[in-house]
Amino acid sequence: MSQKTRLDLAVEMAAAAHRNQMRKFTDIPYITHPFGVAVLLLNYGYAEDLVIAGLLHDAVEDSSLAFDDIRRVFGSKVAGIVEGCSEPVKTDPWMVRKSLIIEVLREADMDTKIVACADKLHNVRSITSDYEDIGSRIWQRFNEGQNSQEWYYRRILESFASPPNSLEDIPLFLELKKAVEELFRPTA
Repeated sequence: MSQKTRLDLAVEMAAAAHRNQMRKFTDIPYITHPFGVAVLLLNYGYAEDLVIAGLLHDAVEDSSLAFDDIRRVFGSKVAGIVEGCSEPVKTDPWMVRKSLIIEVLREADMDTKIVACADKLHNVRSITSDYEDIGSRIWQRFNEGQNSQEWYYRRILESFASPPNSLEDIPLFLELKKAVEELFRPTA
């Protein structure tokens, strides 16, 4: 019998961490998001460590899994990326949390920015898809509405484009930028 690969273990760990969780106000299993992030990273040709971090990027925030669990199984690099993508204090108000993650990502290393960029791209694509289905009611799903979401995603783009680890010319970032522009295009 063959041994499980690191990717197999990451899929299992992510699935266990997000068991019984659903995407906000939907009946879509939450695990589709980490899987979607991982697929984006694979499609853009990123290394296994980044794909694994993509699978696990929300696991510590949303479950009893700890960074040490990830470090023990996948090493310090993967755990560090997951930590860099995680909101430090989920109990803080929305604006405090989002402002902090914007600043953290501004200073983040390239690998963390890439995984976070794939996360944001998948989120924006999901919002856009839902917007096409239910229109402006989509914004009622969020603690903060459309204007705050637009503010957040535009600041995130600035963080990803900030030196010294700018993603400005990377196709994944350019796709996110395009998706944000389309989602928040002014309507006539």
